[in-house]
Amino acid sequence: MAPIITCRAIAKSYFRGALEIPVLQGLDLEIPQGGYYALMGPSGSGKTTLLNLIAGIDRPSSGTLEVCGYRLNDLDDDDLAAWRALHMGFIFQNYNLVPVLNALENVELPLLLTSMGRRERRERALEALALVKLQDRLDNYPRQLSGGQEQRVAIARAIVGEPEILVADEPTGALDAKNAEEVMALLENLNQAMGKTILLVTHDPKAAHHARVQIHLEKGILERTVVSEPGPARQ
Repeated sequence: MAPIITCRAIAKSYFRGALEIPVLQGLDLEIPQGGYYALMGPSGSGKTTLLNLIAGIDRPSSGTLEVCGYRLNDLDDDDLAAWRALHMGFIFQNYNLVPVLNALENVELPLLLTSMGRRERRERALEALALVKLQDRLDNYPRQLSGGQEQRVAIARAIVGEPEILVADEPTGALDAKNAEEVMALLENLNQAMGKTILLVTHDPKAAHHARVQIHLEKGILERTVVSEPGPARQ
């Protein structure tokens, strides 16, 4: 399968005054379409930085980055924002739901930026909520949902625009073990049944086991890759 993500000699540094702080150092990586990769490593290893670069949230200091057939280095800020809306779905640790909107309205929110009509937006949102098995919670506000339900609403919002890639930053970090396992099983199904390419940042080995490939970063350098069959977390 041709790569949907290609990183070539990617480096990223931040500056604190005159002090340069390197985060990623000459990283090469290819992820095939339909891949499910977990990024692991200690805090400060560069996991979230790499995720943000691939998602077009940040830009590399050097190197080239091609995602979904686009060379991200060549896109200006407006084009990059439009590209993100078309190709990327985002899942965060803290859900980032709008508290004054109900579940259906939260899922529909990204579609308000498109030319889609009201009826189609609603149909798309209903389909996404059905995929995460929350069709009976349409009118519930975030405060009326459990943490696991909130994260499933957030996943529905991430997939409602039918992106090619889902990026998830510690999606189980705020959940108990039961809800975490349900969320990871849902992501695995989105990968296997719907062919979504998933890039997951996690500290949790049980969550990472659901991925097909585990990438271990250490001080901004790709240390090793572990290929495994996805499935229920081993005890």
